[in-house]
Amino acid sequence: MPEVLSIQSAVAYGFVGNSCAAFALRRAGIDVWPVDTVNFSNNTDYGTWRGPIMTIEQVTDVVKGVDERGVLARVDAVLSGYQGAPDMGKAILDAVRLTRERNPEAIYCCDPVMGDADLGFYAAAGIPEFMRERVVAEATVMTPNLFELEYLTDCAPSTFTDVLDAVAKLRERGPETVLVTSVVGFDDDVDGMRMVAQNGSQTWQVVTPMIDQKFTGSGDLTSSLFLASLLNGESLGEALSSVASAVYSVLKRTNELGRRELALVQAQDEMVAPSHRFEAEQIA
Repeated sequence: MPEVLSIQSAVAYGFVGNSCAAFALRRAGIDVWPVDTVNFSNNTDYGTWRGPIMTIEQVTDVVKGVDERGVLARVDAVLSGYQGAPDMGKAILDAVRLTRERNPEAIYCCDPVMGDADLGFYAAAGIPEFMRERVVAEATVMTPNLFELEYLTDCAPSTFTDVLDAVAKLRERGPETVLVTSVVGFDDDVDGMRMVAQNGSQTWQVVTPMIDQKFTGSGDLTSSLFLASLLNGESLGEALSSVASAVYSVLKRTNELGRRELALVQAQDEMVAPSHRFEAEQIA
């Protein structure tokens, strides 16, 4: 069974960060060890929240304690998401390097949570710069949304070809595999949300229908299930089909239930046997 060290935020109420990733990874058959960068009452989209941001020393100490059990050599991947504070990135990269010392085959999957097109940057000042200048070179897999892709590559795509060029540019700087989670508005003949995945030899796309609701935590769900698919041995195209089908099915169920928070428990079977299936298409 693959094992993942997941270093990201956690909330008491709702499903974002580790509160989403841990459940999703386990449901997909992956053992996960969560290390929290924040412990908030709820996600920040509510406008108010309570709870602490962990210090770099606290996160480092937890990882050190795991290492003292002699088990980091079993970790197949480190997953990171929302960091909470600018200096947290250093603690995460230190954990990645330590894991790779114990297991040179371990990969690093980074969801570069920084912002979105409709909100701009919501990550703390310093985090976007650290992502672009330090994290990109260390990551094996990155899962940016379109806004984050533009920032990381200093590109402003105006066509779908431009998007693919930006993905290739990001890969040239470090990651072997890139998944862009939200590509919309570039082609009149594409009606829906497009995801694009690229590695050193292939580029795939998949299109799912749009759902008229904002879903906080959908990116965390996407990065977790994409990583799970790769660790479970799926090819790039298979992994893209799996994640698009599962995420859409969970979001669709959430919308049908009228929930603001992801209906992860109610829709947990959708993560492994989606009601809606979307096949990825190889485009390069």
